[in-house]
Amino acid sequence: MSLTVFKDWRDLPPSAQGAAVAIGAFDGVHRGHQAVIDAARAVATERGLPLGVVSFDPHPRRWFQPEAAPFRLMSHGQMERALADLSVDRLYRLPFDADMAALSDQAFALEVLGPDGIGIAHAAVGFDFTFGKGRSGSPEALARYGQTAGFTVSPVARVDDAHGLKLSSSAVREALKAGDMARATAILGRPFAIAGEVIHGDKRGRTISVPTLNIAIGDYMRPAYGVYATRTRLPDGRVVDGVASLGVRPMYPTDEPLLEVWLFDFDGDLYGQTVETGLVAFLRPEMTFDDLDALKVQIEADAAAARAALALSAGA
Repeated sequence: MSLTVFKDWRDLPPSAQGAAVAIGAFDGVHRGHQAVIDAARAVATERGLPLGVVSFDPHPRRWFQPEAAPFRLMSHGQMERALADLSVDRLYRLPFDADMAALSDQAFALEVLGPDGIGIAHAAVGFDFTFGKGRSGSPEALARYGQTAGFTVSPVARVDDAHGLKLSSSAVREALKAGDMARATAILGRPFAIAGEVIHGDKRGRTISVPTLNIAIGDYMRPAYGVYATRTRLPDGRVVDGVASLGVRPMYPTDEPLLEVWLFDFDGDLYGQTVETGLVAFLRPEMTFDDLDALKVQIEADAAAARAALALSAGA
């Protein structure tokens, strides 16, 4: 069954109600998030209910901190694909606006989640879940409100992996900032990936026989600037190995950070199309070179290092 997306909680038809849902921002849909979704899944399976996820757009952090640095771990499309892969039936992507921000915890539970809104049958939430104006609501409060609104609640304890790795969005961001792609991948359950449209650049790479895809990073969290071994999913579903530079290019500076991907053994025109590039391994920080010839020598070395890193990851 494919994922159905609902973009509001008001005026939903009865057929869109009655799900067992996991509630949260779910930015990254990492392994900790998956534990909450699995708790909702258990109830959905037991009671024969649809499985749903309740999330928010924009992320509440963006609403309350509009000047905050970019922090998102995935796009809408990436979230939808991740949830579909987890066999989630419904995504309720609720608008987080002034009206939502002003709702008390009781109003959120009764009006948004209750029979006149999404009409949930069950809610699974993380142990530290908060909701309502001033983040006054807790899992215990949600359970009390659920008794009135007709839904049950299951809080999910904090999940760490067997090695004590914290499974959280903040931990992913810390790993990305440090260039620790192995840790980020372990938390996410997959490599961190940037999806974006291939745009025109200065085409300087073509002069040294290294044509690259140029992709604006947009609202994504800024990982450590430097060179990465990558795997890029093309619009037709093919996945192509490569090497990429992410950052502001100290040799030829850009105003905004850019992802420049050289796809190995690929020849094609992808301008205007959306690709998704997974950052598999961090190879080195950004560097400045004396000239294009020196840059080309380093790119060839980076490509060899990327091929080795990708071969190693494939065998892991």
